[in-house]
Amino acid sequence: MKHNFIWALTFFLGFAGPLAAGQSKVSPVIMPMELRCDYAVNPLGVDSSPPRLFWQLSSSERGQLQAAYQILVASTAEILAKEKGDLWDSGRVKSDETIHIAYAGKSLKSSQQVFWKVRVWDKSKKVSAWSEPATWTMGILSEADWRAKWIASPTNCETLLLRHEFMVKHGLRRALVHVCGLGQFELTLNGSKVGEDLIAPGWSKYNQTCLYDTHDITSQLQPGQNAVGLFLGNGMYNVKETGRYTKFANSFGPLKAIAQLRLEYADGTTDIIGTDEHWRVAPGPITFSSIYGGEDFDARLNPDGWDKPGFDAAAWSAAQVVEGPGGKLAGLSCAAPPLRAFEILQPVKTNSIRTNTTIYDLGQNAAIMLRLQISGNRGDVVRITPSELLKKDGSLDQRSTMDGRPIYWQYTLAGDGVENWVPKFFYQGCRYLQVECIPAERDGKPPTVESLEGDVIRTASAAAGEFECSNDLFNRIHTLIRWAQRANLVSVITDCPHRERLGWLEQYHLNGPSLRYEFDLAQLFTKGMNDMADSQLADGLVPDIAPEYPVFGWGFRDSPEWGSAFVIVPWQQYEFTGDTELLRRYYDGMKKYVAYLGTKSKNQIVSHGLGDWYDIGPKPPGPSQLTPTALTATAFYFYDTWILAQTAALLGKKDEAEKFTTQANDIRAAFNKKFLNATKGSYATGSQTANAIPLVMNLCEPTNRACVLNAIVADVRAHGNAITAGDVGYRYLLRALAEGGRSDVIFDMNNQSEKPGYGYQLKKGATSLTEAWDANPSSSQNHFMLGQIMEWFYGDLGGIAIDPANPGFKNILIHPQPTGDVTWAKCAYNSIHGRIAVEWKKADSKFSLKLEIPAGTTATVYLPTTDINTATEGGRAIRKVSDIKILRQEASCTVLEIGSGNYEFVSE
Repeated sequence: MKHNFIWALTFFLGFAGPLAAGQSKVSPVIMPMELRCDYAVNPLGVDSSPPRLFWQLSSSERGQLQAAYQILVASTAEILAKEKGDLWDSGRVKSDETIHIAYAGKSLKSSQQVFWKVRVWDKSKKVSAWSEPATWTMGILSEADWRAKWIASPTNCETLLLRHEFMVKHGLRRALVHVCGLGQFELTLNGSKVGEDLIAPGWSKYNQTCLYDTHDITSQLQPGQNAVGLFLGNGMYNVKETGRYTKFANSFGPLKAIAQLRLEYADGTTDIIGTDEHWRVAPGPITFSSIYGGEDFDARLNPDGWDKPGFDAAAWSAAQVVEGPGGKLAGLSCAAPPLRAFEILQPVKTNSIRTNTTIYDLGQNAAIMLRLQISGNRGDVVRITPSELLKKDGSLDQRSTMDGRPIYWQYTLAGDGVENWVPKFFYQGCRYLQVECIPAERDGKPPTVESLEGDVIRTASAAAGEFECSNDLFNRIHTLIRWAQRANLVSVITDCPHRERLGWLEQYHLNGPSLRYEFDLAQLFTKGMNDMADSQLADGLVPDIAPEYPVFGWGFRDSPEWGSAFVIVPWQQYEFTGDTELLRRYYDGMKKYVAYLGTKSKNQIVSHGLGDWYDIGPKPPGPSQLTPTALTATAFYFYDTWILAQTAALLGKKDEAEKFTTQANDIRAAFNKKFLNATKGSYATGSQTANAIPLVMNLCEPTNRACVLNAIVADVRAHGNAITAGDVGYRYLLRALAEGGRSDVIFDMNNQSEKPGYGYQLKKGATSLTEAWDANPSSSQNHFMLGQIMEWFYGDLGGIAIDPANPGFKNILIHPQPTGDVTWAKCAYNSIHGRIAVEWKKADSKFSLKLEIPAGTTATVYLPTTDINTATEGGRAIRKVSDIKILRQEASCTVLEIGSGNYEFVSE
């Protein structure tokens, strides 16, 4: 399970090896770069079988393609530098593939580090230089390779310290640790934290899967005596009723850990230090640990030097060897990137609301961990209460994040001058912090806050997108949504970073494209699929949340729009990355879920669930008001079945593909019989959602599509260009309008601040997207649920879209849709094949379009012009540019085919 990443390794560039007879010279125009293994740069803890390799191509020449490749994988950097692959030499493989290349060399062992590089042949059959070397390190490949035991305290503890001392001989070549501490852990060596990760390991259904982290610890060890420390807190593993706020109560057992240190020496020997009964344990100085209620730290109880060599642990208890929680601990390849802090929020304003109580305004609603500097007397207390909102009198308004029970951080001073504290196991979505300084003595001097900051945390998944346009409101909307996305991308894609923190599954697919345009989330979605599989019931039901910690009732456990994420997410992964692995791995579970929906259907109509959650109707937001629940439930039953048919075909299961195609057609016929009003040319109630979903999911017959699209437009106009669609329907409303050539309607709905929507939220002071369209203060103020417009910003207004016939952006659709008062737009997306960039501008009667298309890919360009003879590229008439192919003329544009490279088009 993965881990940490080695972001920078120093290698020298290898030179291309001897050329075979008849082989061309080294190509100066193409080069493999950005090498990855299992989507990650130089990953630690790879346990997939086999690992898969990726690279991108760099070329200054247009239209460059890879004709073949050669991969070398070696056991040492020195062997690789000699152009040898003692583990695998693929030889020259004739292929244009640069992604998902399965390692096919000698068997690899747990904890083994390997080194690799690749060279490619261009379209003229000239070979490139070798890429810069990269590396990956294997994780624990089987349970038998764990030479460590689960250990715990012999008595129950709120938090737990574990320590052990060991010797390191001279000549240490490499040291590695694999570690899982439940609920959450922080690992130290010789008193210093290992790595930068936070809230580790990732949350999971612990009786099914336990995630472990892998770190290279070579630089933190010293010859002679060393000490390893583990600090354990509760996390999602142990959620208790305490009197403070909690969403639910559930425990997988007492705090426990397993760790294995591997020390490799220059003489070829290896030492293994594993957790066992020789480790020592003691209660930790965190006296309250809750992922919902907060964290209390008493500095008076912190044993000085407890995780350093020479500490006297005679009073500590011997660790007790225990059973693990039951979850798999090896060979899973399903861990998400770690959580890390990415920026610091400084207070922009303070307000003293009463004696010793001050409100700090961080200026931004974000998921934060505190950074406190404090001075005072021993026993003084600082209590910090978070909130998203303030009341009119300047005090905290916590309606959006709790039910009346308190949430706070608390620090008790040791009295040792200026003290610094960063909580270990609790983060919170908030903007405001109420700081109460409480003296130890009733009439004593209160402690002094020297500084207070908020570390913004999120997944370490790399940013993937950039968007900007001439419309300032749209730019502000983009920022609004991105803050909410970041706050909820942890090891689970949560709904909110405070009140629930649960993986509500409808967001995984309804916001899937919008999230993927902004961040490289292939690994996080892979982990999410494992959570869904672990939570799937024996009858096939996929609950609304995964991991399923609390078991809710009614539609909050069984709603097709939520459970269908188990089918749709792997399909979206295929669309964005060209990767069929999730479809292959979970195909049987996907079939089981669709079969479950079949058991709930009557005459192919499924009628249960939440429907279009949080649509805008006459009642307060909640379950669908404007659209029949049966319409959305049956539509997703159809779409899931259609995906199964496509998946079966991709996997070579012809008979099953035909079976699911027939089943999908039967569901489509039943859907139209039940819901289509042929006279009105619309579906069911005629709501925005009721008409949009059939269009986008292809339930609507071709002869009815124009009428149904017109019905959507008429409804939007009748509501004064207002949105009524909710969580489930809004993405499909956007897609139906954009695909129908009516981005003008999308513009009108969203370029306003007077009716509930994005602009309305901004007008009311929101700094991150809120749960309700009207920013209701009783709803979450940090909720990315309704952020599906990001997909339109990138795919339609900017114009970088997927080609369904060539997934993974192997061929890119460049189809910008200028609309409204938008006179220019710039967007870029770091696809699995490389950076795609679009910049367009309208001025006077001219339209200019600048493109960057990555090497090894092609693009289909929709250039706004009705007369191709007046269009130019790079100052030349397009008809005279030999590497641009004119495909066809459409009503308002000319369709072109281009290869990779940079282009500048101008049309009228």
